[in-house]
Amino acid sequence: MGKLTDAIKHLIIINVIMYFAPQFLNLDLTNIFALHYPENEHFGVWQYATHIFMHGGIMHLVFNMYALWAFGTPLEQMWGKSKFIFFYFSTGIGAGIIYTLVNYYQFNSIYEQLIALEIPASEIKNLLNTGQYNETLITLSNQTMSKFYSLYHTPAVGASGAVYGILVAFGLMFPNAKLALIFFPVPIAAKYFIPIMIAGDLFFGVTKYSIGNIAHFAHIGGAIIGFIIAWYWKKNQFKTY
Repeated sequence: MGKLTDAIKHLIIINVIMYFAPQFLNLDLTNIFALHYPENEHFGVWQYATHIFMHGGIMHLVFNMYALWAFGTPLEQMWGKSKFIFFYFSTGIGAGIIYTLVNYYQFNSIYEQLIALEIPASEIKNLLNTGQYNETLITLSNQTMSKFYSLYHTPAVGASGAVYGILVAFGLMFPNAKLALIFFPVPIAAKYFIPIMIAGDLFFGVTKYSIGNIAHFAHIGGAIIGFIIAWYWKKNQFKTY
């Protein structure tokens, strides 16, 4: 760590510009660059790449950029600039695709429940457009209907999926490196620390105990893609260039 390697330096610069420039110019780029649900009118296939450079708040940006620098630096030094950039975009885009697939499954599960209740298509469309619905017709819980609306309208932003891929790759390449959380400052080897973090995302992703609007399955998606690529490269001893 220490020195900013070329790819990481440029990725951080782009992320910072994408966060601050719209604020100074009074522009909202969310509908263009954030990752929307495929059936949403604002969805664009390019968003699988662009959402990686969007962040929901300053701390979201700071934590992701710190992790990119801290864990990505030794990987770029090992793999070289070109391979690291390929890895970064592959994990970020892969995270977005897996996140979309999970959302699609969850959305359609609720949609099928509405169809089973013989809810008219016009009523479902009105719900998705306004967030309001006839409770005498739709007897599903408010929590379920809020989730249905949120899945359709809430876009995903952030480099976290790519960062989780980097974390997994770091754990594979440097399994005995000691890591620690701010709220649990006891050093733990990366080979134990990172699986615990991913298990936590899986737990919060499949239960109702998630704190805040966090795309847990994007984290898991990035981790899966990162593991596949890093494991293959490690197994085949890719040379740097």
